Amino acid sequence: MKRITVQTLYDEKKKDLNLEILSGEQIMDKRDITTYDIFRPGLALAGYTGYFLGDRIAIIGKTEVSFLKTLTRGVKDKRIATVMKLIEPCVIVAKGLALDKKFISEADRRKIPVLRTKMSTTPFIHKLSTYLDYKLAPTKYQQGTLVDIYGVGVLFIGKPGTGKSECAMDLIERGHRFVADDLVKIVRRGDVLVGGGAEKSARLRHHIEIKKALLSEYLSGISDAETLARQYGEVLLTSLQIAKKSIMAPPGPETMVEAFVAAQREKYFPSKPS
Repeated sequence: MKRITVQTLYDEKKKDLNLEILSGEQIMDKRDITTYDIFRPGLALAGYTGYFLGDRIAIIGKTEVSFLKTLTRGVKDKRIATVMKLIEPCVIVAKGLALDKKFISEADRRKIPVLRTKMSTTPFIHKLSTYLDYKLAPTKYQQGTLVDIYGVGVLFIGKPGTGKSECAMDLIERGHRFVADDLVKIVRRGDVLVGGGAEKSARLRHHIEIKKALLSEYLSGISDAETLARQYGEVLLTSLQIAKKSIMAPPGPETMVEAFVAAQREKYFPSKPS
């Protein structure tokens, strides 16, 4: 099960969600959030706790605050204590509302972080749920090559050297879009699987690994970098233009392969100055 801490939520969305800390700053990194679902404890504050979803973030809005004002001090304190006993990750107060001091004292006693946002309750819940859905979505990493064919992702998998990249190159030549090569990140969002690149380095993003023999085959009959670029993209054009500066003879396919490999190596893994 994926999880993030309340500290991660605060660090990443403090500005976007307009969050401030009311209590429990020192223990925010010890409280885990495991679901994107949100809980409104209005019914629990009214006295019914038979179905309390304590693993969810509890959102206190104007409805809950207004209801608590109708209760006597003794009943109010008892209801708040009962609710805070069941909450696990944290409490967030919406609309910049003032929170009853009993919430803070119970939060301090039970080591539960309490945050506040100036956003209205419903828009805040929508934005928070969207963020948590993204962060907690089931994720898998798969070795392979991913291509977008008419808006549908097609993933080629298999042992190294079985032709995954060659299949992708054939599809790219026919106008389909390259998405990711070598390591593909697959995220489940509801009933939909979304694939993308999982490169360890940003320098490798949007690049495909092509073995020398395969590149030589694709370069056969192509005598200039411009023709190559029209078929395989701007990255190859840039690399070959750089490489051709040091080529004295008209470059044939094999020479262009060597030039391309050398240019790519120097571009992404430059030599250290002597």
